[in-house]
Amino acid sequence: MERIKPHTLSGFMELLPAQQLQFERIAEIIRSSYARYGFTPLDTPLIEASDVLLAKGGGETEKQIYRFSKGDADLSLRFDLTVPLAKYVALHYGDLSFPFRRYQIGKVYRGERAQRGRFREFYQADIDVIGDGALDVVNDAEIPAIIYTVFSRLGLRRFRIRINNRKILNGFYAMLGLAEKSGDIMRTVDKLEKIGADKVRAVLIDDLSLTEAQADEILKFIAIRGTNDEVLAALEDYRARSAVFDEGLDELATVAKYLGAFGVPQENFAVDLTIARGLDYYTGTVYETTLTDHPEIGSVCSGGRYDDLAAYYTDKKLPGVGISIGLTRLFYVLGEQGMLDASAPAAPADALILPMTDDLSPAAALATQLRAAGLRVQLYTEKKKFKAKMSYADRLAVPYVLFLGEDEIKERKISCKNMATGEQVKETAEELIKRLCAAVSEYGGRPPIVG
Repeated sequence: MERIKPHTLSGFMELLPAQQLQFERIAEIIRSSYARYGFTPLDTPLIEASDVLLAKGGGETEKQIYRFSKGDADLSLRFDLTVPLAKYVALHYGDLSFPFRRYQIGKVYRGERAQRGRFREFYQADIDVIGDGALDVVNDAEIPAIIYTVFSRLGLRRFRIRINNRKILNGFYAMLGLAEKSGDIMRTVDKLEKIGADKVRAVLIDDLSLTEAQADEILKFIAIRGTNDEVLAALEDYRARSAVFDEGLDELATVAKYLGAFGVPQENFAVDLTIARGLDYYTGTVYETTLTDHPEIGSVCSGGRYDDLAAYYTDKKLPGVGISIGLTRLFYVLGEQGMLDASAPAAPADALILPMTDDLSPAAALATQLRAAGLRVQLYTEKKKFKAKMSYADRLAVPYVLFLGEDEIKERKISCKNMATGEQVKETAEELIKRLCAAVSEYGGRPPIVG
């Protein structure tokens, strides 16, 4: 039989055990942070009927989707978590309580060109708040608080949540007589950090047929800077020229007003008129989060407000606001920047028990007792030499190795070796549990990211 060389498809991430544990710690912090704010977990199928999944698709989305047939069924892999949410809310509308708050962490698939930091299979970590007919703008103010909680618990300190409102931009472009081109203009302005002001100006004039005066006015507007209060004050000079602009400014001011009460420090939040988000379904507040010391990474968390989540599936108006963290990409770029805490324990167990007698019953009973106390414990039962057993413990980077031989069984004690310091003590099971639990609490509480 010809052997096949094992290989992983390009754009699909596979991690070694220690890296996978780091990834899971980050995912668990995100999951528990979302739960703190009263979001319920949700899981939707990876595979959907293509007509359902592509209802809001077309264009680039349809080109990137993984689509296939099984019998007579036309099926597709989900390309984000938002469209499946729209279907879910429309389908289960009568069984849900609104506002409906859900979080979902799951894999999505996009058949785009694989490159550094961009994957074809990747995890997204989303939250959304869905209203029935209406959704108070204060929900828009709570979202940055959730972003702040997540990134702070991960160990990051220097990050900024940048916020804007699409109504302000739509209203401003309407003032310039450019309402019909507002979508194209916003998609162009959204590339400002990637291509620079000169190229944005050139695209506005050459590709979108704006006059030089209109392009300069747009660049002047989005360049408004200062503290959040100063930016909001500058925007007041444009009031009363567009009802849409005024509505957006009121919403943005409300969001800024409540951020302090929700616990977001001023240094982690900025009103930024360059933020537009390229997707047309955003209708109000929009967010992008960047790492202050690593702007080259780009946005690590983005989202916004949309007025009608499920228009393709129901005639009910279901406005919402939400964000998405590209978890796989975030993990990749943090590792590339050396920001993952390499010194944090990455072992699958807190302790490894090495029985030193033929009868494994005492060791099995000890493992059961330690696990009942909340410790992660592995029992090593292979018939290997002592050196091989210790080598196994080293390779797993297990912090503690427990020896249980005839002397320990007679004395009703356990020998415990700290693998980091080499210190070895003999103590009762109760003493051991107390000490190990304290140690695990200390190193287990360390954030996974060096901020």
